[in-house]
Amino acid sequence: MPSFNRRMYEIRWHGRGGQGAITAAKIVAQAAYIEGYRGTTAAPSFGAERRGVPISASTRISPETVMVVSQVEEPDVVVVLDHTLLKYQEVTSGLVREGWLIVNSGRHPKELGIRGDFNIATADATGVCSNLRLVVAGLTVVNTAMLGAYVRATKVVGMASIEKVIRERFPENAVDINIAAIEQTYEITKLEEVR
Repeated sequence: MPSFNRRMYEIRWHGRGGQGAITAAKIVAQAAYIEGYRGTTAAPSFGAERRGVPISASTRISPETVMVVSQVEEPDVVVVLDHTLLKYQEVTSGLVREGWLIVNSGRHPKELGIRGDFNIATADATGVCSNLRLVVAGLTVVNTAMLGAYVRATKVVGMASIEKVIRERFPENAVDINIAAIEQTYEITKLEEVR
C-alpha cells in the first residue's frame, strides 16, 4: 500500500448524468479494498437525476475503517469526465497542494489554462471510447477509460486490481472492451507535475 500524507485519501469525481462517475468511484473503492485497504467508501452526490446534468461522486480510501459520510471538500484527486465542467469553480475547489486534477481532454495539461499548486493529467478518453465504440444508449461512456488515467497519474491502486473489479462487475461481453479502454487511456495520459 502506498503511504499517504494524510490518514485518509479522498477522490472527487465530476461528470454528467449517464457518464458513469458513480460507477468509477465504486470501482476504485473496490480495487483499493482488494489491495488491502480496509476503509473504502464510494458515494454519489446529485440533485434531480437526469442524463447530462452535472453530478459528482466521492471515493475515500484508508487503511482503517472510514466513518466519514460527508461530501469530499479537500480531495487529493479530482477526476473530470467532461472537460466542459471545468468552467465551474467547485470542480477544482479544495484540491490539495500537489494533488491531481485528471481531465478527459485531448489537450496537453498546460493548454487547459488552469492554474494551481496541483498536478494535472489529461487523456482523450472520449477519443479512445469512440474508436472502440464503447457507447451505451447513444452516449460515449468514458468512466472506465478514465480509470486508466487515474492509475497512471496517482499509482494509488494498480491496474491488475482495476481489471479484477471490471471482470467481477461487468457482463462477460463488456469486459474486454472496457479493459481495452482503460489500457489505451493509460498509455496516452499526459502528466504535468508541479514539483
